[in-house]
Amino acid sequence: MISELKKEDLNLLNNTFINKEYLENEFNNNPFIKVLILKEDKIIGYLHYSDIYDRVEINQIEIEETKRNCGKGSLLLKKLTDTVDKSITLEVRESNIAAINFYKKNGFKISTIRKNYYGNENGYLMLNMMNTCGLHLQIL
Repeated sequence: MISELKKEDLNLLNNTFINKEYLENEFNNNPFIKVLILKEDKIIGYLHYSDIYDRVEINQIEIEETKRNCGKGSLLLKKLTDTVDKSITLEVRESNIAAINFYKKNGFKISTIRKNYYGNENGYLMLNMMNTCGLHLQIL
């Protein structure tokens, strides 16, 4: 089951792999934050994103290590793409090949290279092509 996590529900993150303090800080300082959680018998994944006016930016997605490579991350992304009618972007390290392939499999394309975005490492700005709503972009 996928549902939205509200600030008042942060206690659900006790005794999970999720960094509760990080999300609590985000809820306190980011007025655009939204969090989807994936539950089976317990919380096994989450997708933290910001709904910023004309687009959605994925800040973090994580699945409990023992539940990875089973389509759980794709379920969270599908829920997000089915929920919002905006372009969806994210940044990923150039060296994170597994994440890049995961996002490509789920409809994202590399749109821009951000030189030294992570200090001495480039970042890719990726865009979900299924939610571009007629945007004209040059895709790499």
